[in-house]
Amino acid sequence: MILLILCVLILPAHKIKSLWTPSIQQDKFEPYTTTVPGSQVAFTMLPIEGGEFMMGSPENEPNHKEDEGPQVKVKIDPFWMASTETTWDLFEIFVFQEQEKRLAMESGGIESANIPSVDAVSRPTPPYLDMSFGMGKYGYPAICMTQYSAQMFCKWLSAKTGVFYRLPTEAEWEYACRAGTTTAYSFGDDDAQLDEYAWHYGNTNGGYEKVGVKKPNPWGLYDMHGNVSEWTLDQYAPDFYASLGDGVQVPYNPPTELYPRTVRGGSWDDDPEVLRSASRIPSNPQWKQQDPQIPKSNWWHTDARFVGFRIIRPLNPPSEEQIKSFWPEPIEDI
Repeated sequence: MILLILCVLILPAHKIKSLWTPSIQQDKFEPYTTTVPGSQVAFTMLPIEGGEFMMGSPENEPNHKEDEGPQVKVKIDPFWMASTETTWDLFEIFVFQEQEKRLAMESGGIESANIPSVDAVSRPTPPYLDMSFGMGKYGYPAICMTQYSAQMFCKWLSAKTGVFYRLPTEAEWEYACRAGTTTAYSFGDDDAQLDEYAWHYGNTNGGYEKVGVKKPNPWGLYDMHGNVSEWTLDQYAPDFYASLGDGVQVPYNPPTELYPRTVRGGSWDDDPEVLRSASRIPSNPQWKQQDPQIPKSNWWHTDARFVGFRIIRPLNPPSEEQIKSFWPEPIEDI
């Protein structure tokens, strides 16, 4: 196991894919809606066919930034992606175990909730304030969690359901956002249409909105542009694309430092150019500015009211042993 973890740390990013060798072929590759065991809370996963695309933006795209290039051809394996950002409805079952038990009792009993098998999964320390900041809970995107917290949610959900869920890599996220398009947004280049597809600084009242209200992208995914920015698995590196060769398969920059890590999609607090498909946003310590703890929380970004996440499920999951080595340990934030 130690050898496997060391390999993850030292192999070039484009070789990491080889450690995620598929173990078994899964179900029919179709859309599905499922509930969290022991609750009535449901989420929908959409199939995203594998393929190739040009990651990044061309230099002549308006508002292009240096970290979006050079463009590189990337191969992506098939996966399912959640149709919407993860909502508070889902996330709070993970945060509050008492809520998980209450929902289980209301849904037929503790046995149906698969709670004993997930006792080993770490859970967030309860937040000392309402992390929705009065912007709405049920049907609204969960926010303010760290990347580690989002990954532990995936670990918890995987244990609950018996299905491997994780965050997307940057490449997977952009591939799904573009949905076969090559324009600045999945609907074209004209940001005058943005109000039809996205919540952004110019059309909200200073906060996020319910998920799935605007038009979806061509592959049926809602809010890939705006509402809340979304965590990816990657460490942010401004020159990451320059380190890749054309045709690289599922590029991934595994985190080794707490900051910066990458969020994508832009949010209700951003202007239209940040919502472009190629736009990349690095996390920073200011996202915990109001956290009074020393060390600061591993679980919450008190000042990142614009950051959430959505989950994916690889069509061909890694082996059980590889999954065990996949989940991260927290890095202390002092």
